[in-house]
Amino acid sequence: MSRMKIERKCEILEKKQLGDAIYMVLGVGDIVSTSDTRPGQFVHIKCGHSRLLRRPISICEWTGSRDGDTLAIVFEVRGEGTAWLARREAGDFLDVLGPLGNGFTIQDGPYLLVGGGIGVPPMLGCAGAAGGSSTAILGFRSKDKAILLDRFASDCANCLVATDDGSLGYHGFVDALVRQELGKERHYQGVLACGPKPMLKSVAKVAEEFGVPCQVSMEERMGCGVGACLVCACDMADGSRKHVCKDGPVFDSKEVDWDA
Repeated sequence: MSRMKIERKCEILEKKQLGDAIYMVLGVGDIVSTSDTRPGQFVHIKCGHSRLLRRPISICEWTGSRDGDTLAIVFEVRGEGTAWLARREAGDFLDVLGPLGNGFTIQDGPYLLVGGGIGVPPMLGCAGAAGGSSTAILGFRSKDKAILLDRFASDCANCLVATDDGSLGYHGFVDALVRQELGKERHYQGVLACGPKPMLKSVAKVAEEFGVPCQVSMEERMGCGVGACLVCACDMADGSRKHVCKDGPVFDSKEVDWDA
């Protein structure tokens, strides 16, 4: 099925606070059922009438239904656009374009799912797509920043947490837990990761040491979201430049120039 870029007005069906993040469920008509929606894709949301640029928000999870499809998004306030979005309430409508970008390629699991901070929500869609057999490794700054742990516990075979300050789970960074898991006699099909670039670089290095395929979801500032404005350029290991919105956001970790 071809991936269609669909734009429409979508109603906010549910809104709640998750730590520093905001969780929204949107009624999106038939966007899911008429497109090839995959974990790791995003929607581009118009944030206020006076702002020309949309804001890219990763898709957390989705449902297809004869009563109407839904998409869940999770975001933090990072600027004027997301501040406007955070003030919307259930019953309000948003101008949504999507799903956009290339998501994760997932076959039968198990996978090692690695998320850091606001890179955690997109991994929930990966957990569902992999059939519940995966292990999630989730990193947060502290216990009070942790989100969606109950969902990962129910959708994965195992869920491990690392915090920078040691207030929950492992005291340290996620790459140590990735090394620990890949060192066990478990046959992971691959590592799927989303989070800050330094985290992705560390996780990719560990995966390469163990010879396990690794896909990473890169985060760059975006303008248009469809590859026209060239704002979100990302340097590749072969010297080329690709665009996170159109070529990504998901790349094979060996494609990326981690030292750029």
